[in-house]
Amino acid sequence: MDLKYLLITIALEILCVVANGNSDLVFQVERRKTNLSGIKDHDDRRRGRFLSTVDINLGGNGLPTQTGLYYTKLGLGSPKKDYYVQVDTGSDVLWVNCIECSRCPRKSDIGMDLTLYDPNGSDTSESIACDHEFCSSTYDGPIPGCKAETPCPYSITYGDGSATTGYYVKDYLTFDSVNGNLHTAPQNSSIIFGCGAVQSGLLGSSNEEALDGIIGFGQANSSVLSQLAASRKVKKIFSHCLDTIRGGGIFAIGELVEPKVSTTPLVPNMAHYNVVLKNIEVDGDVLQLPSDIFDSGNGKGTVIDSGTTLAYLPDIVYDQLIPKVLARQPGLKSSIEEQNFHCFYYSGNVDGGFPVVKLHFEDSLSLIVYPHDYLFPYKNGMMQCIGWQRSVTETKDGKDMTLLGDLVLSNKLVLYDLENMAIGWVDYNCSSSIKVKDATTGVVHTVGAHNISSASTFLIGRTLTFFLLLTAMLNIFVTRF
Repeated sequence: MDLKYLLITIALEILCVVANGNSDLVFQVERRKTNLSGIKDHDDRRRGRFLSTVDINLGGNGLPTQTGLYYTKLGLGSPKKDYYVQVDTGSDVLWVNCIECSRCPRKSDIGMDLTLYDPNGSDTSESIACDHEFCSSTYDGPIPGCKAETPCPYSITYGDGSATTGYYVKDYLTFDSVNGNLHTAPQNSSIIFGCGAVQSGLLGSSNEEALDGIIGFGQANSSVLSQLAASRKVKKIFSHCLDTIRGGGIFAIGELVEPKVSTTPLVPNMAHYNVVLKNIEVDGDVLQLPSDIFDSGNGKGTVIDSGTTLAYLPDIVYDQLIPKVLARQPGLKSSIEEQNFHCFYYSGNVDGGFPVVKLHFEDSLSLIVYPHDYLFPYKNGMMQCIGWQRSVTETKDGKDMTLLGDLVLSNKLVLYDLENMAIGWVDYNCSSSIKVKDATTGVVHTVGAHNISSASTFLIGRTLTFFLLLTAMLNIFVTRF
């Protein structure tokens, strides 16, 4: 056994001990296609777990019958290599599969080749030892049994038993810094991220939803957002608009100027983006629920999570919501498809035949969920299926949690303002553009939409020719998360 593998083995053993510059950034997002069971499996897995403006190119599509997730392409290392990672606001750590991983997928059914990160292949890679300040901070203190030069370990386990385990490294992250209207320039910053050495479950055996890793946009100090903010590269403010019509969408780090977005406070001292949900209204009627059903803590509360495809409700909420959703169609016959999806044959306009659902939050902010949001076509459009689901019981206390994923977040511009501990949204055309302010100069720039899954980026104010569209479709036929 060489030194590298020995150090990784020691790091994994330590895990067992533990268990017992102002500018704006942009990322491009994409969504990929999967079956209904795969969507539920993906959501179950998930639950286990910049003073510049940055433009993040997106790919994927949030529809359950499409990719069921959104992803972006990151540059890591020197020389830079590209990695496709899922964009996830429900977790913190950025991790990618590493060269030591023997079971990691090398190709994705989404349509791209995958790349294993090799610390030795990058001129700027540094190891993060278990006695490093970052490691101590991540684990809230020194790691028992830590020995000099032993890598700082990480481990994430998902609800279905799939897991990623490895060690932290430090290297350059290259991102698109906004320096003009619909214009960016590459910029890099050293960040610490997970190097995945061992994957288990679906993470190690399936190509269907395979990507190079996950980038978490959570609040913890270990997140890329927090690291960039700590180095004064960005402010802790970002926005996304996830497009289920054309795929991809808008994702930018920086102060949002336009459109204006009303917000509701984030619940303090929570691991996720928890908000205070007051009540739910269906077709003008407020559901009659226990007063404490949406309280935060003790396995309860309401979480906003772009890494989840559907929307999950406590049993008592679900049991009242579904009959009211179907009340306008008393003769409708539904069937259970795959994993408890209520589906039915319906040929009419869903927005005319089913009610609007309104979720009311603290500070009078409402989230309007239209029938075309919570219903999705199935079996080539012959059937409609309901995207509302019962809260899962696989995770500890999960059955009492309200989890709002892409089902209700798509086609809305969602603002995460961690500087003021608030979150908000507004209905929006996710294939258009937004305006963000450069925190250094005060100049306002336009950031457009992207769809990296189609092998092309569409920006507001630029027209793609039919030839380019056709070429992209023929060369990369991708539908997606």
